[in-house]
Amino acid sequence: MEIMAVPQGNVALACYPLHKKDPLRAWDAADEYLLRQLHDSGRLAEGEPVLVVNDRFGALSVALAARQQVVMQTDSWLAQRGCLHNLQCNGLAPDRVTLLDSLAQPEGPFCAVLLKIPKSLALLEHQLHQIRPLLADDVLFLAGAMTKHIHRSTLQLFERIIGPSPTSLAVKKARLVLPQFDASLMPGVSPWPRCFMLDDVGLRICNHAGVFSRERLDIGTRFFLDHLPQRVGAADIVDLGCGNGIVGLLARRDNPDARLLFSDESFMALDSARMNWQAAFADAPAEFVADDCLSSHPARSADLVLINPPFHQQHAITSGIAKRMFRDAYRVLRSGGECRIVGNRHLGYQRDLKRIFGSCEVVASNPKFVIHRALR
Repeated sequence: MEIMAVPQGNVALACYPLHKKDPLRAWDAADEYLLRQLHDSGRLAEGEPVLVVNDRFGALSVALAARQQVVMQTDSWLAQRGCLHNLQCNGLAPDRVTLLDSLAQPEGPFCAVLLKIPKSLALLEHQLHQIRPLLADDVLFLAGAMTKHIHRSTLQLFERIIGPSPTSLAVKKARLVLPQFDASLMPGVSPWPRCFMLDDVGLRICNHAGVFSRERLDIGTRFFLDHLPQRVGAADIVDLGCGNGIVGLLARRDNPDARLLFSDESFMALDSARMNWQAAFADAPAEFVADDCLSSHPARSADLVLINPPFHQQHAITSGIAKRMFRDAYRVLRSGGECRIVGNRHLGYQRDLKRIFGSCEVVASNPKFVIHRALR
């Protein structure tokens, strides 16, 4: 737990889930800049409603929650849990912040909108389309990120969808975008979700804006699909960190008696997987669970866990997510169950897998990727 000192007060914050030696911090200089700019504007009276978008662990929302009506919109289930945890740590009731997922359209009116600019331009495009109907001349709209993550393409989206978007001076390597609402613009509607055809497997895949590999199948997943287990019978299969669900879909196609569970912390990913499952298998049952890896899943309840682990958390590179996935896979697998993983060769997942499972073997490899198999 660390203290963020901002004009709204001293706020105790922690990343979520809580892990010792976690190198990530629950806020950055852009959060501080946004809160200071909002305070210095003098345009927000106590009790007025504020929309906060992409608040990573609730730093912005918790800082404002004591005096404002806060709606926090995020695509991250973990961000929601982090906000609730940090509200509690600051002695604030959970209902001080209304939690909204990224699939819902926020309903105003709001007096201010604070946006942490996401890594994905596609997600930013979709969110600006969601925000535009909420804006008017008297609504303060502030967006922020670390300077190195604000590019010309970022500003072009603001200018095309919202209006002229000057930037602030950089402070502690953070910068603000200050969009000016132009009512005469006609940017249309969000182009998301989008779909593409996987001709070699005969599937049409649809993705929301925040989903990895939105417009084509990435090469790591394609390699994984060529080496999925077959003839596993009536097994319980988990697609962990499922994204658009393509791995689980192909596993079910090759094993028609299997039962599938899709787990991800992204609401857009889960809804993409749900759409693609329904298109492929109509009313066949499957589970779709927003979770921190498999923390809510019972032990010894799965026969096969399939993982293509992410090694980024927003802009930060981390191996922590993959390690949590491997530990949870070990816990939920039945005796003799298998965890199958694809990863970039340089990530060296075999070390963690051997430490957790006792052993692992290489199923297939190419110059860039390696597929490991570890048994419970």
